[in-house]
Amino acid sequence: MVRLAAASLAGTAIEFYDFFVYGTAAALVLGPLFFPTFSPLAGTLAAFGTFAVGFVARPLGSVVFGHIGDRHGRRPVLVVSLLLTGAATVAVGCVPTYDTIGVAAPVLLLVLRFLQGLGLGGEWGGAVLLTAEHAPAGRRGLWSSFPQVGPAVGFLLANGVTLALAASLSEAQFAQWGWRVPFWAAGVLAVAGLWLRSSLPESPRFLELRDHARVPLVEVVRDHWRLVLLTAGALAVGYAIFYAVTTWSLAYGTERLGVSRVDMLVCIMGAVLVKGALTPPAAMLGDRYGRRPLCLAGCAAAAVWMFPMVALLATGEPLPMFLGFLGALLAFVTMFAVIAAYLPELYEPRVRCTGAAVGYNLGGVLGGALTPVAATALAEQGGRVPWGVGAYLTGIALLSLGCFALLPETRPVRAVVAAPVMD
Repeated sequence: MVRLAAASLAGTAIEFYDFFVYGTAAALVLGPLFFPTFSPLAGTLAAFGTFAVGFVARPLGSVVFGHIGDRHGRRPVLVVSLLLTGAATVAVGCVPTYDTIGVAAPVLLLVLRFLQGLGLGGEWGGAVLLTAEHAPAGRRGLWSSFPQVGPAVGFLLANGVTLALAASLSEAQFAQWGWRVPFWAAGVLAVAGLWLRSSLPESPRFLELRDHARVPLVEVVRDHWRLVLLTAGALAVGYAIFYAVTTWSLAYGTERLGVSRVDMLVCIMGAVLVKGALTPPAAMLGDRYGRRPLCLAGCAAAAVWMFPMVALLATGEPLPMFLGFLGALLAFVTMFAVIAAYLPELYEPRVRCTGAAVGYNLGGVLGGALTPVAATALAEQGGRVPWGVGAYLTGIALLSLGCFALLPETRPVRAVVAAPVMD
């Protein structure tokens, strides 16, 4: 379990590094480099639009790779998705800007971002299921939480590299070539990830299956459509919170409030670091008290905290901003620490890779794809404190709260009691 958890954590960290480094670049430099004919606001919105394309591609990736995972095993998904995402990320770092090749530049950016999302859409399902289906029932939440730490590690890696470059290079150097370095580094990380995953065993639960779904997506849509919609709606708030903190606030703080890139990145990275460290302890609470109660508590906390978060952000001061981000990500981790155990337990084994991944990534479209764009537009309409953004995020939190309320509990109570679907 230690080896599996470590390999899953490393793999998700690498893939989410690829995904997050694009979000950071979109917030800082992609607008003027690839959409120079737009106004500053329109350029930021356009850059966030290409960012959103990655989320739109993720459900398609979960269908493609979910089919592979349900028909041929969880392990092949981990290798192919890592290769695809890594190659697309390196290629982003090589795309000439608008000044060099004109409109072809944003078009290439769009295509590569789509491929990034396609690969990441398969990554989460494969990594989580391989860990969850090896784990003992009473500790499934704990062991499954390690892939969930991966996004925090990937974010810290992506922003750590960007922070070092932003602090050591001039504005002109960063805009000319410095922003490309984090994308090129993805190639090295992808090779390391492939080496880590090359010797992982296949899921024992998959090997036990004798009746594989012929077309998993058809069965998911026919038999589990309500569950997919509920899980997508339930997870939307987590994506909305995370990308409001890590992507939109970075652009808002640097462009509207005049906060330095370094100060903004340090505040955000500090909050994400605490969030990553608290993921396994929060997952242990899920093993003890249940998945659903933690998800409901996290949604309620998010609904309460969104207005204070935007008020603290609007101060432009590092400590209040950090506290605002930290409160939001504590609500986030209360929910998402247990999701890696919760979602697979909701679906039967023959369609688990497709069902869990589609629900998870549709939540990303609802919460992650739209939030930076919607928040940027809403913030432009208000004063110094973007209350409209607080209202938007609170609304998503209430929607997710209602969806979680309609989902069942899945945690095994005792070993002698009939186990949930996972077992």
